[in-house]
Amino acid sequence: MKKKIFKTLRFLLFLSIAGILLYFAFRGVSFDDLWESFLNARYGFILLYLLFGFLSLLSRSYRWLLLIEPLNYKSSFMNSFYALNTGYLANFAFPRLGEVTRCASLSKAENIPVDKLFGTVIVERIIDLVMVTILMFVLIIFRFDFFGTWLNENIFGPFVDMLDQSIGGTWILLVILIGLPTALVALYYAFREKLSRVSFIQKIKSFAKGILDGLKTVFKLKRIWAFLFHSVLIWVLYWAMTYAAVFSLPETSVLKPVDGVFLLVIGTLGFIVPAQGGIGAYHYLATLALTLYAVPREVGLTYATMTHGAQMIMLIILGLISFMILFAVQRKSRIAKTDSEPELPDENE
Repeated sequence: MKKKIFKTLRFLLFLSIAGILLYFAFRGVSFDDLWESFLNARYGFILLYLLFGFLSLLSRSYRWLLLIEPLNYKSSFMNSFYALNTGYLANFAFPRLGEVTRCASLSKAENIPVDKLFGTVIVERIIDLVMVTILMFVLIIFRFDFFGTWLNENIFGPFVDMLDQSIGGTWILLVILIGLPTALVALYYAFREKLSRVSFIQKIKSFAKGILDGLKTVFKLKRIWAFLFHSVLIWVLYWAMTYAAVFSLPETSVLKPVDGVFLLVIGTLGFIVPAQGGIGAYHYLATLALTLYAVPREVGLTYATMTHGAQMIMLIILGLISFMILFAVQRKSRIAKTDSEPELPDENE
């Protein structure tokens, strides 16, 4: 009962965050101008946007297989694709739930330990973070006067101010991030003999070891060039998605390829915010980013709503289909396993 209440409250909290951000995104907007902007949109470019998005899902699914290979487990490409889509579907319920869901889905379908899969997903997230950081530095280095000032005033500056106001300074945050893990490690080694006999601690150690095995796969890749190729390809496709979408509106079609990189970085930051599927956060940041080009807020919201809505519909449809297929695969596997078990002799015979 308590778990259900906690999950409900957590869901409502994240939904509230999304609602608040949507309010700020749409506040003061002329809905007549917004509707006019939707009517003038060229939706063929949104279809192209979705095509690039679909290709990025295929590339991400294949890259996941490359990380699984060093674990000495085999998975089919389609099951990897289905598990990935199921994870994206779960993100619309709770932020970051998708990582756990897709690992659990593939674990059941292919009989791969979920802890090891979770380690590979952490590697993916680290690689993605590196790629976003590289793109951000490229923007700042080549056009600091244009992008750097805006990022500092609208993203980094407000974030640092929020930390200062909420916890009394960034130094306290650093102390917590560094000091707390250090203290926990020290306590563990001080009492490790007693803790090692606790079954719960043993399970945590076993799970942590599995995650570590998954993390090590990046150093044991059998096809490292393919991994690097797809790591770059995924973000090239993300950029292609973003840049294709700008041509859907007359006011944004004048943007250059480097502006597509800027919108990609800002949109990615919107999906990091703990709100279901980036709802609200993406709308607010994408609209704010387009004001840098003197694009009216109504047009910016049209861009954000079309791109986010189209992607959300695609992910929900693919997620539901993938979930049903994986459920059927798992059910078939259980039936086959039951049929293969030898029958026990009847004691009455």
